[in-house]
Amino acid sequence: MRTEADTLEKLRGRLAEEAQAEGLIDVAYRTIDSPIGSLLLAATDQGLVRLAFANEDHDVVLESLASTVSPRILRTPARLDTAARELDQYFEGRRWRFDLPLDFRLSRGFRLSVLEHLVQIGFGATESYTEVAAAVGNPKAVRAAGTACATNPLPVIVPCHRVVRSDGSFGNYLGGVETKRYLLDFERRTAIAGSAR
Repeated sequence: MRTEADTLEKLRGRLAEEAQAEGLIDVAYRTIDSPIGSLLLAATDQGLVRLAFANEDHDVVLESLASTVSPRILRTPARLDTAARELDQYFEGRRWRFDLPLDFRLSRGFRLSVLEHLVQIGFGATESYTEVAAAVGNPKAVRAAGTACATNPLPVIVPCHRVVRSDGSFGNYLGGVETKRYLLDFERRTAIAGSAR
């Protein structure tokens, strides 16, 4: 026997399919569970535009996307299946690099340069904010490199967690220091186990 929740979910699915077929969705989103909590994934036709931690308040993030990208936002889980699958593989230790198309429209200028560099930092490796600033051509912009990491709209996928202070301490992290610690420890252990094979 079908419950009211099942009927509502089926209706939402049909609405999403029809809206997508008509080209009425500019931003599709879904949430997934992960070892670091609930993650919001949002994508445009160009690619993944936002990944948000639970502590950011997913509703606030969606409101921000509505004002900065488009108000035509709809929960469309199937459109983000590839992103969800790659994140699952990452947290299982089977994926060390993401192959997703990314939409960097929420970052510009120096911040965008930093994000483009971050994807080059290897799984299980770290760089200091000073090294990141130098790598993007502005060695004196250490604080700006930190700001670029702090405002990264695609954490985990664009691995700002791999950037630490020069003394090796973690610094701040959008998902919280414990999340950064978890990701760095997880990647280090996984990389060691992978190289031992």
